[in-house]
Amino acid sequence: MEKESAELELLKQYLPQPLSEHELAAAIEAAIAEASAGGGSEQVGPQAMGKVMGLLKARLAGKADMGRVSSLVKTRLNP
Repeated sequence: MEKESAELELLKQYLPQPLSEHELAAAIEAAIAEASAGGGSEQVGPQAMGKVMGLLKARLAGKADMGRVSSLVKTRLNP
């Protein structure tokens, strides 16, 4: 068991560090702002989910659980 723990610690050094809650929230807000920039004066709502997730998927791959990101975006886009 000790050998596996040591291997796990070694492997963790090579993995990208996950984003903090603050960094994740900032990335979501930036993607929503970017998605709404092309939409004129329209309010961003649930219809922007695909565009926002497309932006975030490229930026957050390997840094965040995309299921959690999707849930946070959905919550943010639905008033």
